Order: sequence, then C-alpha cells, then structure tokens
Amino acid sequence: MSERVHQFAAVAFEENLALRALIGAFPNAKMTPLELYIPTDGGGGVYIFPFGAVATHDVPADRREEVIARIREVVPKFTARVIREEYTVREAPEFAIGIVEGALRLDRLTQGRATVVALTIAQSAAMEYYERIVDEMFVRTASFVDRLENTGTVPFRTRAMHRFLGQAITTRSEVLSVLHLLDKPEATWDDPGIDRIYADLRGEFDLGDRYSALELKLRSIQEALELLVGVARDRQLLALEIAVVVLILFEIVLSLPWFK
Repeated sequence: MSERVHQFAAVAFEENLALRALIGAFPNAKMTPLELYIPTDGGGGVYIFPFGAVATHDVPADRREEVIARIREVVPKFTARVIREEYTVREAPEFAIGIVEGALRLDRLTQGRATVVALTIAQSAAMEYYERIVDEMFVRTASFVDRLENTGTVPFRTRAMHRFLGQAITTRSEVLSVLHLLDKPEATWDDPGIDRIYADLRGEFDLGDRYSALELKLRSIQEALELLVGVARDRQLLALEIAVVVLILFEIVLSLPWFK
C-alpha cells in the first residue's frame, strides 16, 4: 500500500455552536457528546464542535464553505470573523506514530484517529481566536494602567472606563467558560494510539503552553481591573467627601450672625 496524504482544515468562529440545533440542518449527521459528524464521499468528513469550530478531513474547500453557509442559515447573526488552521497527515503501513517534518505520520488512519486529529486542529484554531481576543483586551487594559502609572489616578469622567470594564468582564467570563471545552475530552478511546496522537498534536500546536499563557493573561487582566475599579471608587468617595465638607462649611457660613 502506497503512502496516502490526508488534509485537515479547521475554522473557528466567535460564537459557540449548539449541536442539537444544527443536527436538523444535516440529515446524514451523527451526533456524539464531542461533536457533530457529517460523513462525505471519499471517506472524509466534517466535524462541528460546540466551542465554535468546524474541522474537515479530506473535504474540498467548496464543500466546506457549503457547510459553513448552511450553519449561517441556522445560526442567526453568525459572524464573518474566522480563524483558519490546516494540517497534513501522512498514512502508510510502515510508519510509526509520530510527527516528522511538521506532518503527523500514522500506520493507519481510522475514524477514531481522524476524529482526534480534527478535534486538536479545531482546538488550535479556537485557541488562536481567544488569544486574539485576550491580547486586544490586554492592550486596552494596559492603556488604563499606564495612565494610572503616569498620573496616579484614573480619569474623572469614568464612563468610558466603566464601559470597557463591563466589556472586559463579559469577555473574560466568556473565555473562561469556553476554555474548559479545549481540555482533553473525557471520551474513552479503545485505540491506545489515539492518546499518543493527541499528545503529539497538542505538543505540535503548543496547546498546553498557549493555554497556560492565556490563563496568566486573564489573571493579569483581572488584577488590573480590580485595581482600576478600586482607584475609581476611591476617587468617587473622595469627591463625595469633599462635597459633604463643602456643604457643611456652607451651612456654617450661612449660620454666622454677620451673614444674616
């Protein structure tokens, strides 16, 4: 048997995907707790994951776009902003499981192995999307912290900052709620080679370190937000105390005999 080359591709979106809402749009789809699988001609397939990613195995680009277009019909206000990832898998009986020259080599590519390859590539694409979100949030947070460092306080007009704080808290909650979906699935794999494949691909895409870096940035953002909120609250309390003192002084002045 000669070597076969398989092409995997993944697209990550902003929205999470409810698999039960999508299964009706694809009559031949099969749903598991992990993904929605749509078999295609030629032995390939499309995988839809709940964390907002679609992966394909040996599926032409036009067919992949048809699936995405069908999802857009089902999911209202589906975003146009996407992250794409591609990967090559080489299959030959003499190959040992491992990554050589940036491609995964397998002695055989079963359905279970194809699923875990698709899952890992989809996780990498989703991780990149959330990395971009957190990086943008990190930069905006740093701008407020820099002002605090240079002036020792936050702007007196805090509406823009409060709006950003609300957006940042919402985004942080969303990211944290999705990150657990990118952990190793709890599914039991009968093929011992699948664990090796999953570990090799996670190392290839550096998912473990990227996950840790993302959590570290989120923690830093949280600490900065807590600091900004505290400074803004203290400044508002100071302004309130000054207003109270001024009112008391004004009342004292009004009560003086010479003022009457």
